[in-house]
Order: sequence, then structure tokens, then C-alpha cells
Amino acid sequence: MVLVACGGDDPQKMLTSAKEYLEKKDNAAAMIQVKNALQVQPDSGEGRYLLGLTLLNSGNATAAEIELDKARRLKFDDEKVVPLLAKSLAMQGKFRKITDELGHVQISSPEAKSEFLIALAAAYAAQGKQVESRTALNSALQANPSNADALLAQARNEAGSGNVDQALTQAESLVAKFPANPETWRLKADLLLFAKGDSDGALQAYQKAVEVKKDFLPGHSGAMAVYLQKGDLPSANKQLEAMKAVAANHPQTKYFEAQIAYQSRNFDKVRDLTQQILRVAPDNIKTLQLAGAAEYQRRSYLQAESYLSKVIQAAPQLASARRFLVLTYLRSGKPEKAMSTLNPALSPEPKDPDLLSLAGEVFLQNGNLARAQDYFAKAARLDPKDARKRTSLALTHLMSGDANAAFGELQDIAASDAGVTADLALISARLRRQEFAQALKAIDGLEKKQPDSPLAANLRGHTQLAMKDSAAARKSFEAAVKINPTYFPAVASLARLDLADKKPDVAKSRFEAVLTKEPKNGQALVALAELSASQGGSKQEVADLLNKAIAANPNEASPRLLLIELYLRSKDFKQALSTAQAGVSATPDNLALQDALGRTQMLSGDINQALTTFNRMISQQPNAVQPHLRLAEVYLTDQKKTEAAQSLTKALELQPDLLQAQRGLISLDVEAQRYQAALVTAKNVQRQRAKDAAGYILEGDVYVAQRKWDEAARAYQAGLKNASVSELAIKLHSSYVASGKKAEADQLAVSWPKEHPKDLGFVFYLGDNALARNDYAAAEKYYGSVVQAQPENAPALNNLAWVSGQLKREKALGYAEKAVSLMPQQPAFTDTLAMLLLDQNDYAKALEWSKKSVAMQPDNPTFKLNLAKVYAKSGDKSNAKSILTELAKLGDKFSSQPEVEQMLKTL
Repeated sequence: MVLVACGGDDPQKMLTSAKEYLEKKDNAAAMIQVKNALQVQPDSGEGRYLLGLTLLNSGNATAAEIELDKARRLKFDDEKVVPLLAKSLAMQGKFRKITDELGHVQISSPEAKSEFLIALAAAYAAQGKQVESRTALNSALQANPSNADALLAQARNEAGSGNVDQALTQAESLVAKFPANPETWRLKADLLLFAKGDSDGALQAYQKAVEVKKDFLPGHSGAMAVYLQKGDLPSANKQLEAMKAVAANHPQTKYFEAQIAYQSRNFDKVRDLTQQILRVAPDNIKTLQLAGAAEYQRRSYLQAESYLSKVIQAAPQLASARRFLVLTYLRSGKPEKAMSTLNPALSPEPKDPDLLSLAGEVFLQNGNLARAQDYFAKAARLDPKDARKRTSLALTHLMSGDANAAFGELQDIAASDAGVTADLALISARLRRQEFAQALKAIDGLEKKQPDSPLAANLRGHTQLAMKDSAAARKSFEAAVKINPTYFPAVASLARLDLADKKPDVAKSRFEAVLTKEPKNGQALVALAELSASQGGSKQEVADLLNKAIAANPNEASPRLLLIELYLRSKDFKQALSTAQAGVSATPDNLALQDALGRTQMLSGDINQALTTFNRMISQQPNAVQPHLRLAEVYLTDQKKTEAAQSLTKALELQPDLLQAQRGLISLDVEAQRYQAALVTAKNVQRQRAKDAAGYILEGDVYVAQRKWDEAARAYQAGLKNASVSELAIKLHSSYVASGKKAEADQLAVSWPKEHPKDLGFVFYLGDNALARNDYAAAEKYYGSVVQAQPENAPALNNLAWVSGQLKREKALGYAEKAVSLMPQQPAFTDTLAMLLLDQNDYAKALEWSKKSVAMQPDNPTFKLNLAKVYAKSGDKSNAKSILTELAKLGDKFSSQPEVEQMLKTL
């Protein structure tokens, strides 16, 4: 208020006052005066210029750019604005914008011209345009031969041309000539560090720059970089505190804090800090790279891909970002994208053993074993002491069929190396080959190396489970928990064993024990929520547990996603939407939460908002296919089939073998009777997936839509020659039945189970087929075969209970009770049990189970009709009539309407 009073309401006086404050280097007071002036006169070009200047002095280059752009549009003096605008763009790394948009500007004032040309020279140099850079720099020196910045740039150019000693001599001269200029000390430090490898000398020069100017961030940053390079985290933390003292909220300070957090493996903190920086500077390459690396370490691969793709698009030369993006694609199951991303780094062939090793992994996942082995071998030759690379080579030998040599290599590496890479590879390889005794022996070797780690005991438990020795497995998992009571993989495995033994309370107590020691353990809280849901816990009980997990870890996406799904399953769209919006607000860059928000908006009927959400995802991640698939879903919901087809086509442009998009297009073409187009797509699938059933199933289904049964059968038969899978056999049998070819259908029903005795899915289908014909005896036989092979197959038990009930078998009720005990949250099973109890006149229990079915699916008219039957037979005509009256209002929407009318007449 005092500052405003100095100038009254006269904006010009306020600006004059601001200039005086700037001369005194009182940036904060100057900014207040400028903002006050702009409130009175927002279209003041000088005001926008001065605000840009104060913002630039504060280190906020992004906001400075906005204000300086406004000043130019308001026709304020380019002589003053353009040099500052170029500087703000350079600070953000927007070098191309400097050259493209400002390169033609002519400045007449010698000092201003020199400043501008220095920025222009740096921008050209950053784009590799050395000739243009030198021309601009020479012009800057002609305009002002004593300009320290131009002389500094000249020295840097010398270094860039390979004349390091000459550049260092010039730096020493500049230090002597301009000792109070921190940039001269910075130049000397940079040359010592990057050209001479003298980190100690560089550190002294960076510290001298900070002595000269306490708030000189490049000096702080240089010292910080040296400490991080050395891995000296205590010194780096001290330097960080010094940076915070002069620029606590500066993006550079937060960036280094994030780097320290990354080296400390605190990846959640890295995410929080990088998101703060990206809100201010969304295109900052270094921050995007660090954010992507952190998301990769957090296994948040979709988010990592989003960040790292932007880095590679803007700076394709950044090898570390490319390496992380390749790894991201590999870990998220996209080996083709990993290959296309890696290829630019392989020409010419790299000499970096880590990159060669990564190339081996990429070729391995793409099925090119020979090239993989070649790259692994080259990596191992360049770095023969690295056990990881030797291990990778041994594994390719194993995959090429030379098992004895491979296992010998792995055992030698494991015995000679203190690390555990080879031990883990050896264990994994033995387990894949189901060589359990040898795997246990390898686990013993791992345990000797890491006696205080629960890993070996946990691996031993999983091996014993594979050997079907659950008692021994339990002891191993308990040993792991004894070493580390909060080691969640072992705790979760013990809980699964407890559930298999029908001891849910014991499983629950295990998760609660973890929470006693670590109250914010998100895995334990989520596990409790999932356990509650599986044991019939109420929606509120499950939601409360998930909300606790969210409160404990607000930036963790998984509990929010589970809570959204919980609300969506119960059609509580309001709560689902609120949860999704809160999640996106907490972590606005999390694509999984954005996806959940879009789905929730779509399911709740807010089509326009869903379109906005998915389009925003596309803008953030233009090469991702999932948002295009979601858009197609939204358009289909809105009956906009042309737009849906366009979205699916776009997804296929990004990933030509995307089966989900191909299926969607075929469905749209069939619905529009564009059968030939549908068949073309199906044939494409067959070419892309020669040994897969999908293309033949799709072709056959197109013919089925046209009721061309013989053509459909031929497509399914062709598929069976390439992929002997149950779904093709089922569809072939269905086409025989539909075309009246009973002999062929009966022959297939006999031959397929004989040739494929483990294919219980086909037998189950035969049971369903018999049930549809009301052939209860045949259905009983088929379902019985499934239950005999799989005694805990709940769907088969339920269906067997139903047909057994129709045949008046005594075992019917037992089958139903077992099905419900295995899957208590399946309303169809509780309904079957209720009807069988009703047949035995056990009205009380029948009513209890029938009510549960209706409670789980309140909109299912069949369950309501069955509940009415229970009420009617038990003598409660009032409740029966109430339900039947409600069902009668459904009219033709409910196929059992005649039965409803008949029952109402009896009441």
C-alpha cells in the first residue's frame, strides 16, 4: 500500500519508480510497482517490458517470455525487448524459436545489438549451425569489442572447435580482466570439468563464482553437478541448502533436489518435484528426462513413455533418454516399438557396452536370437568383468539350445561374482524348465551371498509351491517374513495359502501386522481392501480401506484406480467421477487416472467431457493407441459410427497389428453390411498372425453374420490347421449345428475331446449346447466330466447343480453349495442354490440366498422373478405380488412375461 501511495494512480510514475528499484537491484519492489501500473493500464508496452525484465531477473523465463511477447505486440521498442526475449527463450532451451522468429530482427544500439547477437549465436550453436553461430558472434564483437559475454562466447566457441588449451587461456585472461563477473569463473570451471576432466579444479572455480555472486545459480548448479558426478550426496545436500537460501522456488533448485532424490532412489519425491517444474516449464528437456527415468523406476511405464517420447522428439541425440525409452517399451511389452526407437542409436555401431547389451535384449524380445547373441557377445568382450553382460550371453546360448554350456557358464559366473545377477538368471532358467531340484540348489547359492535378505527364502517358497509342496512353501515364506516382517511378497504369498486353507481371518491378520509396523504401507491397505471384497465385504467397507490407502499415499494411482472400479461396478457414477477427478487433480500427468476419468465420464453419460479427456491424452501422448481406442468407445456410445471408425483407423496407423482395433473395424463393417471390407481386415490379421487363431475366427464370424455356414466352417477348419485352439473347435461345431450337419457335429464332439483331453472348455461348451436343447442327461455328463477333472471349477459345479436338480439327483444341492463357497459373490450361483432349496421346500434358506442374488444384481429381472417364486411358495403373497407387478411394467423388455402374468393370476 505504501508503494502504491508513492505514485498515486499514475501508471507512468509507478513505472518510473519501478525503474529506480531495478537500478537498486530491488527486484521484488520493482515487480510490485509494475503490476500496480498494469492494473491501471494493462496495455502499457513499457509496463509489459518491465514486468518481463523483473521476471527474467527472478529466473522465471517462461513468464518473462509471455510478458515480453505482449510488449512486442504492443509495439514497444524492439531494441529493448528483443535481446531480453532472446535471453528468456535461451533459458528455456527454445533455440529454434530464437533463430526462426527473431533472427531477422535488426538492432542498431551497439550494446543491445551485441547482447542480442550473443543469444542468437548461442541458439545457432545449440542447433549445430556453427557457421551461423560464428557469424553472429563476430558481429556481436564488432558492435561492442569489450562485451564480456561476447568474449566468453568466443572462448566457448574455441573450445567447441577443439582448441581447448586456447579457450582455457582465454578463460584465465577473462577471469583476470573481469574477476567480479561470475560467468568468467563459470567458463573456467566448465572447461576444466568437461574438457580436462579436472573435477576438483572445476569445483573450486564454481565455488569462486558463487563467492563473487551469492545468488549465481549456474555456479551452484555446476558445483552440484560435480558432487552428483562423484556420488557425494552429503556435499550435494549442503550445496542444495545453499541454493535454497538464495532461490528456494527456482526450477533449477527443484531440479537438483529431484536429482538428489533420484540418486537416493526416492522416486515418488522425484515425481512430485519434476511435476512442479513442468507446470512452470512444460517443455524442459532435462526435467522431462528425469521425470521419465523416475516413472520407469516406479514401473509406471505409460507415464514414462509419455515423458521420454517428448524428450526424443525434441532432442533425438540424447542417448540416456533413448535408452530409458527403449527399456520402457521392453518392460511394457512393446518390443517392436523398442526396436524402432533403438535403431537410430545402432548406426554407426556403438562402442558402449551397455547400449550393445540393450540391443541384445531388444533383438531377443523381437525373436532374432542370432542378432541378440551377436550384440551380447560384443558387449561382453568390451566389458568382460561385467557379470550382467556375460549372463545375458549365457542366456542366449541357453535359448539357442546349448543348455549344458549355458548352465555351465551361469554357474561359473555365479560362483566367481559377488553380485547376484547370474544367480537369479540361473534360478529363473531352472524354474522355466521345471528343474526344481537344481533351482533349489541355485537358491541355496543365492542365500549364501545374501543371508540377511528375504529374497532367497521367498524364491524357495515359490519353487516349493510349483512342486505342490504347500507345507514346505509356507515354512519358506515364514522364514522370509522372519528376516523382514514387512517383506510384502512373502506376506502376500502366506495370505494366499491362508485363503486356500479357508482361513481369511489369518490372512487379514498378516496384512494388519504389516500395517502395525508401517501404517502407510499402500500394498497392505490395498490387499486388505481386495480381501474384504473377495469375502463379501460391503462396498463401504472396501471403499474405506482404499480411501485409507489413498490418504497414506496421495500420489499413488493404484488405490484410486481400484476405488474408481469399485464404484463403477456398483454403478455409483457420482462417486466414481469424484474419485477420478480428485486423482487427476492430485497427479495431473498420470495417464492411467486420466483414462479412468474419461471412462467414468463416458459411463455416466457425459460424452463431451469424455471426448475432451481422451483428446487431451492424445495431445500428451500422440503415439499412444489406447486413447484412440477409448475415443472409438465414446463415439460408439454416442452412435457416431463414422467417427468411431476414424479413431480405430488412427490406432491402426500407429500400430498396424492392433487386434482390438481390427476387431472393432470388422464389427462396424459387418453391422453396416460391408462384408468385403470386413473380410479384407480379417485376411490382414491372418497375414500378421500366421500361427494365431484370431484371423480365422474373425473371417469365420463374418460369414456367420451372413449365415454362410459352409464358408464359416471352412475358415474355422483352416484356422485349426494353423492353431489347434478350443475356440476354433467350438465355433466349427456351432457352424455344423447351425447348418444342420448333425453327423459332422457329433463326430467333432467325439473326436476333439479324445485328441485334446485337457481341453475342458470344449467339453463345457458341449454341456451348454446340450442344456440349450434341454438334454439334461447329456449336459450332466459333460459338466460332470469337467468337475471330475477340475473339482473346484465353480461355473461347472453350478451348471451341474442346475441340470442335476432338473433330473432330481440327490447331489444337486451339494454341487450348488460348493459352487457358492468357491465364488460367493457370483449372483447366478446363489440364485441356483436358492432354487434348489426351494425345490426342497426349505423356504427360509431359499429366501436368504435369493435376496442375496437380487442385492448383488438389483436390475436382473430373472433373479427378481425367482425371489417372487420363493415368496409365493412360502405363502408371502404380498411381497410376491409387489415384485411381479414391478416386473409386469417391463413389458416386452422381459422375455418371461407370460410366466409373470400366470403367477399374478394365482395371487
